[in-house]
Amino acid sequence: MAAKTRLEHDSFGELRVPASALYGATTQRAVQNFPISGLRMPRAFLRALGLVKAAAAEANGKLRLLPEAKAAAIATAARAVAGGAHDGDFPIDVFQTGSGTSSNMNANEVIATLAARALGGPVHPNDDVNLGQSSNDVVPTAIQVGAALQWHEDLRPALKHLRATIDRRAKSLAGVAKTGRTHLMDAMPLTFGQELSAWSAQLRTAIERLDDSAVRLRRLPLGGTAIGTGINADPRFARHAVAALGKASGARFTQADNLFEGIAGQDAAVEFSGQLNALVVALTKISNDLRWMNSGPLAGLGEIELPALQPGSSIMPGKVNPVIPEAMAMVCAQVVGNHATITMAGASGNFQLNVMLPVIALNLMQSLELLANASRLLADAAIAGFRVRHDRIDASLSRNPILVTALNPVIGYEAAARIAKRAYADGRPVLEVAKEMTTLSEKQLRKLLDPKALTRGGIGSGGVGGG
Repeated sequence: MAAKTRLEHDSFGELRVPASALYGATTQRAVQNFPISGLRMPRAFLRALGLVKAAAAEANGKLRLLPEAKAAAIATAARAVAGGAHDGDFPIDVFQTGSGTSSNMNANEVIATLAARALGGPVHPNDDVNLGQSSNDVVPTAIQVGAALQWHEDLRPALKHLRATIDRRAKSLAGVAKTGRTHLMDAMPLTFGQELSAWSAQLRTAIERLDDSAVRLRRLPLGGTAIGTGINADPRFARHAVAALGKASGARFTQADNLFEGIAGQDAAVEFSGQLNALVVALTKISNDLRWMNSGPLAGLGEIELPALQPGSSIMPGKVNPVIPEAMAMVCAQVVGNHATITMAGASGNFQLNVMLPVIALNLMQSLELLANASRLLADAAIAGFRVRHDRIDASLSRNPILVTALNPVIGYEAAARIAKRAYADGRPVLEVAKEMTTLSEKQLRKLLDPKALTRGGIGSGGVGGG
């Protein structure tokens, strides 16, 4: 049996639309025009789009550009869209018109239908819901609002939680010395606390960089309408709309100083994605460090034991893998790819408009979502619960020939090198070999070669600086 439809019209003419759909003819045309991927605009974008439409309606009502009741009905409907109540009525593919006009009109039509039902009278998607706006300023605004809110509400707290978890483990392991590594080869010792402090510092710096970039995300091109001149928008509209948007979201948004820039380019989104790209460099290192430290348990480093979460092999019984760091590494690879897409899309503006807005929205918001979810998982399912294998650490540390570096100031580099080579060749502790090859007493050697003392650096305390 054929699905029920109703007849709708737009400036192109009449078109049949599913009878139950909240949207109209323009949305239906886009559904028919872009059967490409099955990917829909992300929830974070639809939320932001709804918030922008609600703020615009409030501004238009306050300025008496719309009757009070109509403005209130539009704002209420838009907030329902923001809240996710009507996501099923946003069926348009991401790969659509580059300005996102199809998605903007989708929102206009859905909101107009809901508002008309509430009012019991007509509400026009263009003349009423889109009043004072254009797809060309609304869609970039929604991208920036959506990304800024995802950063503030999701990813930033997740990174703070990850960093706090690392700091807690670093504090508890501050006295545990282990072999350091450079070039994947044995190097001078450090403590677990020192090693984890590097991870924490990387995350702190990443948060600072992203906070700085978010300042520019919050400068919105709303009010520029078609190309930045503000045609068909009341000069007071943007100020009121941006204020309403800030009040509804709790974020500090401002109107961009240059509306032409905000519509013609997507530099703020590209910059923010670039800082996410820098973040994944740090997260990849942390994940790979965990994988190396966990490797084995017999033939690898075996310094730590990550929580066992699932069987690691369909054929090898008893195998357990570092699945959470692996998942994070894959998320990082995806974000790098997303950034490449965003970079190319950001470079695809011509004259007064960027024409790859929907794909920027998809990739930027996916990156934020993936990183927020994976960061919490890395904290809670890997770092919080790993167990240090003290026996393996102490055994490798005592036999580390690089400890001989501490003897450089006393016996010289070449003599120390001969001790290191002999200790490595014989498979014996440096202390034992140094007793045979120097005139230093065992007491002096134990002081000079004390691994914990070496983690404090300096000369004379048992350690040396330098690389």
